Amino acid sequence: MNLFQEIFAGLRRNKLRTALTGLSVSWGIFILIVLLGAGNGLQNGVMSNFSNRATNTVQLWAGRTSLPHKGLKSGRSLSFAETQLEAINHNLEETNDQTGIINKNIIITYKNEYGNFSVIGANPVYQKIFNLKFEQDGGRFINEFDIKNSNKIIVLDRKIATLLFKNQNPIGQYVKVGNVMFQVVGINSKKERWGDGSAYIPFSTAQRIFNPSRKFYSIAMTMNELKTEAANDAFNDKMQQTMAQSLQFSPDDSQALWIRNSQRDYIETMKIFNGISMFVTIIGLFTLIAGIVGVSNIMLVSVKERTREIGIRKAIGAPPHTILISIVVESIMITAIFGYIGMIAGIGITEIVNAMMERGAAAGGDGMSVFKNPTVQLSYVFTATAILIIAGVVAGYLPARRAVKVKPIEAMREEN
Repeated sequence: MNLFQEIFAGLRRNKLRTALTGLSVSWGIFILIVLLGAGNGLQNGVMSNFSNRATNTVQLWAGRTSLPHKGLKSGRSLSFAETQLEAINHNLEETNDQTGIINKNIIITYKNEYGNFSVIGANPVYQKIFNLKFEQDGGRFINEFDIKNSNKIIVLDRKIATLLFKNQNPIGQYVKVGNVMFQVVGINSKKERWGDGSAYIPFSTAQRIFNPSRKFYSIAMTMNELKTEAANDAFNDKMQQTMAQSLQFSPDDSQALWIRNSQRDYIETMKIFNGISMFVTIIGLFTLIAGIVGVSNIMLVSVKERTREIGIRKAIGAPPHTILISIVVESIMITAIFGYIGMIAGIGITEIVNAMMERGAAAGGDGMSVFKNPTVQLSYVFTATAILIIAGVVAGYLPARRAVKVKPIEAMREEN
C-alpha cells in the first residue's frame, strides 16, 4: 500500500510527465485499433457482397455479336437453349451443376393484392448458387420432383410474401401468376438489396407455360474451385470457345457472351485486401514504434530527474530493490491504464462509424454498406499494450539500475 501511495504521489507531482507518457501509450494503441478496425471494416463490407452467391460460381449472359463469323452477319442477338446446357456439361469438366434462368415480369395476384414481379424459372441448384435462405417455418425451394413433373409451385421472396399476404402464412396458399394458379411452397428470407423481390418456379414449368420459344438469356453454374487467377482465366477462355462453337459466333467476339466468374472476382479482391492488410500492419507497427520511443524517452528523463531523489532514499536506508520496484511498477501502471484508455477510445470510434454507416445503408433501402463490423482481435491489442509496457519497464529499469549503483553522496550532487 505504501508503494502505491508513493507512486501516486510522484505522479501527482509530475502531472505533465505523466500526461506525456500516457499520451504516447494511448495514441499508439488508439491509432493501431483505428487502422486495424478500418481495414477489417472495409474488408467485411466489400466481402459481404459475395454473400449474394457462392464464390465458386459462373454466370453467363447471351449478348449481340459484334463480328461476322462464317458467313453470318454481326449484330445478331443470341440466346441460349438446352443445347448450350448440354455443351457445358459435356465439354467443361470443371463445372458441377448448371441451370438455365428464365426471367419474366409477370403480375402475381392473391385475392385483392397484386404486383408486377420478376418470376424466375430455375433448377434446384439455383438455391445453392445464389444462397437463398429458408427459415425453419419457411418451407422449401424447388426440387427435382417439381422439375420432372413440371409442378405448378412457387417460392416467394420475403418482400413479395409480405406485400401479398400481409400477416398471413403464405405456405400452402395459391397465387395467380399471370392466369395460372401456383401453390406457394417456400419463402426465401435472404434480404434482397434491390427491387421488390423475385418469385421462383421450376425451370420445366416456366418453359412450358411462359416460354414457348424455349429460349433464355442467362445460365448459372457451380464449378470446382480454381485457386488462381490464371486457372480462372483459362476456364473463361474455354467457356468462350465452347459457347462460340455451340452458338456460332467468333471466339474473339467480346460482345457475344458476357461471363461473370465470381471465383476470379473473389481471388482478385482478396489480393487487394491482402495488400491493404499489409499496409495497415506496417503503418500500425510504425505507430507502435513511435509510442515505444515516446515511452522510453520519457522514462529515461523521469529516472534522470529522480537520480537525486534516489540518492536521498539510499542515504536514509532504502534498499536498492525497492527503488527499482517502485519505478517498474510506476511504468507498468502508466502504460496499462493509458493503454486501456486508448483501446476503449479506438473501439468506440470504430463502433460509432459502423453505426453511422449501417444507418446510412438502411436509409438507402438496399442494406449495402462498404464498412461493416470493424472488429479487431483483442489479442492484437493486448500484445501491443504488453509491448509498450515491456518497453517502458526496460526504459525505466536500465537507467534506474545504474542510478541505484551510484553512491548516495554522488547521486545527491546530481543536478535536475
